[in-house]
Amino acid sequence: MKHRAIQMVVAAALTLSLFGCTTMTGESAKANVNDAAITTAVKTKLAADRMTSLTRVDVDTVKGTVYLTGVVPDAAAKTRAQELAHRVDGVANVVNNLKTQSTSAGDTPANAGDTPHRHSNY
Repeated sequence: MKHRAIQMVVAAALTLSLFGCTTMTGESAKANVNDAAITTAVKTKLAADRMTSLTRVDVDTVKGTVYLTGVVPDAAAKTRAQELAHRVDGVANVVNNLKTQSTSAGDTPANAGDTPHRHSNY
C-alpha cells in the first residue's frame, strides 16, 4: 500500500514537471519525456529497495545521465543507489553525488569544541 502511494506521488510529480520543463530546457519534447521517464523509474527502484533506506535521494536526469544527490546512511547505501540507477533502461551514466552520514545524531567530532589560539602582540 505504501509502495503504491509513493508510485502515485512520483507519477503526479512527473506529469506536472514535464509540462514546465519542456519549454525551459530547450530540449526536444521526446528527450524530456525520456529523461522524465528515467527519473521516475530510478525513483521507483530506490523507493522499492528493501536492502537500504534510499528515500532521501534526489534524482535528476539530463540526456540520459542520472544525477543522485542527498544523504544516505553509509557507503553501502551510496553504492546500492548507484547500482539501482544503472539498471534502469535508458541510463547512459550515473553521477553519484550522494553524501554519507559521518556522525550519528548527538555525536560531536572530537575537536568540535576546539577554538584556534590567537597570539596577541600587546
